Amino acid sequence: MTSNGNTLIQIASYNTNLQGNLGLPQDLVDWLGPTLARSQEDEPAGKTPDVIAVGFQELLPLHLGLTGLSKSVIASRNSLILGELERHHEGANYVLVKSAVNVGVALLVYARADKEGAMADRISNVQSTWTGCGPLWMGNKGAVGIRFRAKGSSGAWETFTFVNAHLTAHTHNLPRRLQDYTHIVRTLVFPSTTGSSLETIYNSTHLFFFGDLNFRLRPPTQTETRLEGPDIAAMATTPEGRAEIAKLDELTLERQGGSVCHGLEEGDFWNFPPTYKYHLGDSTYSTKRNPAWTDRILYATASDSNIRPLKYTSVTSYTTSDHKPVTALLLVPAARPAEADGVPQLPTPPEMLSPSNLRNVYRYTGKLLGWTVGWMWCLLNFVGLGNVTVGFGNFVLGLGAWAWFKRSGYIRLES
Repeated sequence: MTSNGNTLIQIASYNTNLQGNLGLPQDLVDWLGPTLARSQEDEPAGKTPDVIAVGFQELLPLHLGLTGLSKSVIASRNSLILGELERHHEGANYVLVKSAVNVGVALLVYARADKEGAMADRISNVQSTWTGCGPLWMGNKGAVGIRFRAKGSSGAWETFTFVNAHLTAHTHNLPRRLQDYTHIVRTLVFPSTTGSSLETIYNSTHLFFFGDLNFRLRPPTQTETRLEGPDIAAMATTPEGRAEIAKLDELTLERQGGSVCHGLEEGDFWNFPPTYKYHLGDSTYSTKRNPAWTDRILYATASDSNIRPLKYTSVTSYTTSDHKPVTALLLVPAARPAEADGVPQLPTPPEMLSPSNLRNVYRYTGKLLGWTVGWMWCLLNFVGLGNVTVGFGNFVLGLGAWAWFKRSGYIRLES
């Protein structure tokens, strides 16, 4: 907590391109460290974040994520992150508050614990949840959430909610991205700590929604000049060019129209280059997709004053994925106590975002189907010596051979 009672929070998000433990060979200081210098500038005593939330998308190969084989990857990420935080945030000690994962979407939340009254000592009622999007809700897209309560400087209990999401890809799928957001809000619910009702992510004092949201640049109208990938890449190299192409950003336009991310705000994302799609191994844009700001960090607060973004940037030095990580350092103002139960909350969202009565049907149907598909995929991968296509071919060839031997009389089934 800062000297005036505000909370300093760092959010970091990275789509690792399905690489599992190979996704972070670089020093994490490039990703999590840029905030240290800025926080020290704003806090003469060398203030480091009170809370750090780290989100991953495409954490590991999809078939392994569907089967739930993510524990070892999460453990290695946690160990690496804690080591880097201790090494680069000198004098600060962090503990893992909670981790959550569904398929390839993972979230780890850390709190500072190196002095009396640090955030870790003030946290209670820690909860996590998940939901799946995509075909039959299997979770190749979806979200995970972590929330907790902490007592602020005003004496009020404040609810902090962190949501890491991965929405539907491709330019033509804007309607599905909007549907994904609605589905996430309606099914990513938490049990109430004050009653028997369920609470959505909007039942929060401070809400942070981030990840690979996959929003692209809006296609031009008939009267506008069509921008191709090379044109966008060239404009992305200058502040003036980025400000111009940011006017076509789908997420901004849809937020302004009230279609998505209701009540959420964002820093100036056009201050850094579009985060997708890059060639692996360098920082040049791929010609397969038009560059876009797919990776974002949004937030909302019930406080009287707004959350102030001290830093919001991408990290171009990471080259092992076709995405660039993004990170934000946010100064979160303390909230005044609410009149009812002492927990200030965000304004109630539209009725269409209320909890779904079918949320568990969607979640567990998707989980079961995903588990089944994942293990079949693993089996084909094994039979094909690491290649699913070869595995499927071997499987079909084996069935054909068995049928031929049966017809030829080489195989007789005993009655």
